Amino acid sequence: MTLSAQLARFLCQLDEDTIPQDVMAKAQVCLLNGYGIALGSHPTPYHQVARTAALNMDGIVADGATMLTTGEKTGITGALLVNGALSHGRAQEDTCGAAHLGAIIIPLLTAMLEAGNYPLKNFIPSLVAGYETGGLFEKAYASLTTPAGFRASTVFGTVGAAAAAGRLMDLKPEQLQAALANAVSFSGGLLQSFADGTDEWRYQVGTVGNLGRTAAELARAGSTSAPNAFEGIAGFVKTFAKTECDVDGLVGKLGKEWNTHRVAFKPFPVCAFNQTPVTAGLKLRNSVDLDQVESINVRMNSYECGYAGMDSAGPFNSISGTLMSIPFCIANTLLYGAPTMQQMTIYDDPKVQSLIDRITLTADDSNEVLCCRIDAKLKNGEVVSQNQVMTAADYAYPWDKVSKMVRQIGQETGVPMSAYDQIETFIKGLPDGNISMVVDAFSKMPLAEAAE
Repeated sequence: MTLSAQLARFLCQLDEDTIPQDVMAKAQVCLLNGYGIALGSHPTPYHQVARTAALNMDGIVADGATMLTTGEKTGITGALLVNGALSHGRAQEDTCGAAHLGAIIIPLLTAMLEAGNYPLKNFIPSLVAGYETGGLFEKAYASLTTPAGFRASTVFGTVGAAAAAGRLMDLKPEQLQAALANAVSFSGGLLQSFADGTDEWRYQVGTVGNLGRTAAELARAGSTSAPNAFEGIAGFVKTFAKTECDVDGLVGKLGKEWNTHRVAFKPFPVCAFNQTPVTAGLKLRNSVDLDQVESINVRMNSYECGYAGMDSAGPFNSISGTLMSIPFCIANTLLYGAPTMQQMTIYDDPKVQSLIDRITLTADDSNEVLCCRIDAKLKNGEVVSQNQVMTAADYAYPWDKVSKMVRQIGQETGVPMSAYDQIETFIKGLPDGNISMVVDAFSKMPLAEAAE
């Protein structure tokens, strides 16, 4: 039996009775983080660009899906573009390894539930299906695809989105197999926007969600799709990872190593790989006098150092550039403390640039991914170090911590706490309730009120 067939069988049987309760609970926290971060992202401009594009493409669609920033309805395609850009606005969405699956799957399922009248009991199982599928391949192959220039969110997110959409639609195993195969053919997406500090990546997640939905709809309509989509000679793994597909190894992990548990959350509005350097910088700044710093050496895993945009030392002209740059994030943190969205937009601070000029980045694989060591050499020859050893588990926050984090962002951005209360009530009440509770919660955002 092919990998897609075995994966489809696993996904089709996912429900509240077969998914372990701890996995179900983690998926609920992912949902809280996804909606909570999106609520606090309303000041960012990317969803406004996406809204203009969505209206140009589809216009207002009375029975469509809601663009959560304004309350207007458009086609699902446009709504995903807007709501994905909103979810990605602060760059503080969840991350499963290098893939930001929540920013893809949560807007996708929300729009489909609203416009398609699917049963709400399928919501969490479909979310888990997306995390398990995208996470399975990300964990196995991202270390090979990312250095080649492919973005994990778009390569692995497309099959994750197809899995989520197909599970929501209650596709039969043979249909879901076809949906996964379709998604393989639609997968792609590059990292160059990070290197150039531009914004394409903000819109990739909505586009990927649409590709996943298209893959599932085609399968439901009866598409004939490649059975060897993953392991074939021109299939997913050979093409993107340039290696053999370990079918037995991947199948053996299904239902045993739950990738939903790998989903981590970001305390700071910077790249996932900059969370630990910022954490280390916050500790180091209490130990050094920056006026006495001669040079700073940052040691991180070569996978992270080689990620597009991470080694940039400027000049900067966009937040897409600053939030990716290890030197910028460390310099800013050492000078001013925990980074804010406002600080990420100050591109010409002479103090920051002076410190960046003294920072060197060293690829050192003795550091695991999500770990770093910062050595600050002082003018008197003394070296002050901060060795920060962390794993994804350190960022896998429980419900209460995520609730506090997203509400703090809401306080900073003017979102009423009643919006978070309503989101939490909706999630805790699943599978009862109605997706309109989510739409109504987003109507409380300042931007949404101003647009009425």
